[in-house]
Amino acid sequence: MSEAVLVDLIHGWCPTCSGASLLEEPAADLHVFLLCGNRHRHKNGFSDTFVRSSRKVQMLDFGSTAECLYRFKQTVDGLDLSSVTVLTSAQGREVLHLYQELLFTAMYTFDFKIRSVDSTCPSCRGPAHTESPGERVHEEVSTFLQQLPALAGDVTTLTSSLIPDCFGHGFSTRTGGVSYIPTLSSLNLFSSSRRRDPGAVVMENRRRLALHAGFHPQPLRLVKVKHASDVWVMGKAEPESYDAIVTNQSGVILGAPGADCIPVLFADPVSMVIGVAHAGWKGTLMGVAMATVEAMVRDFGCQVSNIVVAIGPSVGACCFTLVKEQALDFHCIHPDCVLDPQSARPHVNIRLANRILLQEGGILPEHIHDDTVTDRSCVTPCTSCHPEAFFSRVRDGLNFGTQVGFLWIKENQKTGPPSSRQDGVELTK
Repeated sequence: MSEAVLVDLIHGWCPTCSGASLLEEPAADLHVFLLCGNRHRHKNGFSDTFVRSSRKVQMLDFGSTAECLYRFKQTVDGLDLSSVTVLTSAQGREVLHLYQELLFTAMYTFDFKIRSVDSTCPSCRGPAHTESPGERVHEEVSTFLQQLPALAGDVTTLTSSLIPDCFGHGFSTRTGGVSYIPTLSSLNLFSSSRRRDPGAVVMENRRRLALHAGFHPQPLRLVKVKHASDVWVMGKAEPESYDAIVTNQSGVILGAPGADCIPVLFADPVSMVIGVAHAGWKGTLMGVAMATVEAMVRDFGCQVSNIVVAIGPSVGACCFTLVKEQALDFHCIHPDCVLDPQSARPHVNIRLANRILLQEGGILPEHIHDDTVTDRSCVTPCTSCHPEAFFSRVRDGLNFGTQVGFLWIKENQKTGPPSSRQDGVELTK
């Protein structure tokens, strides 16, 4: 089984000793990487031992440890490896573990093999660091990632003309980020232990989105998806998981993730209240959209007739199927929600189901912006049909990326809209 071996020459692992220890390992398909950075870049005499071995050796001699390990991860990903043996010192393990947390996920296993430092050998003594390395490592990783060029074009977002200017909002696409894994490239906005995109890369993608959309440096508050209909009202105790958030606080950036599931934005410009929801097929059937509306009414006194809703990029009925028993639940919402009910796996329109449920709950038809609306710019394209613009689990499988719908109340906004009419939509004061 193939394995990567990372030899840490920066933090006190002697080059000569490391070569000997590698040769003592049982024969295996090992890919050896020498983490030397600036310290050993111009030193000679330590690679001969590796050259005499049958294993492939690659030098990691970039300008910073962050870049060395980032390039190491790129190579490991290209080889489809996830198991890494690290030869280092006790000090090196402490420092490299910090880089591991930022630049890798739980998909990768690191086996640290610690060698005692020989105090009589100058090569074995690494640089002395008396301060805690945590802040330094975070800053180094962040600085390096900020210098990376954007992949697949610039950051772009979709916006709904239905949502008034007293709110900031948008739906992200997949371009303009730094994620390089094909199915996650490039503006992936969610890090999962089951995928290869690490937290630091996702945070850099979020930073670039925030700069483009105008909410930097405020953080993005994503719903903690449960695939149900639980709503968190900000100001109350935060549940462990939920599929929607509502608030009347300005300057708080709410976000709903999606990759076929629907990011839904809710805004009341009279009461100045907002909400976001993650509506997958399960959440749709459980009524997450109307649960969000009901929380806005119950906790903030909103009138349903004032709430506008934007339904974001999501999988269309053209590409989404369910087993017949599950599809029948959508048929019960409305027959038009299931295109071919007699099929073994009928095509299901979850966007239409949400529109119907919202209208039945009192949302005015003209207050919903989805793919049935033709007189506004589209904000509900099919994610599966547009691989150049959107992530899709249906299309890409389990290692899929995530886009988001985001919404916030702009600072210094007075309660109530500037007039009783916003973009052709009547509002009730």
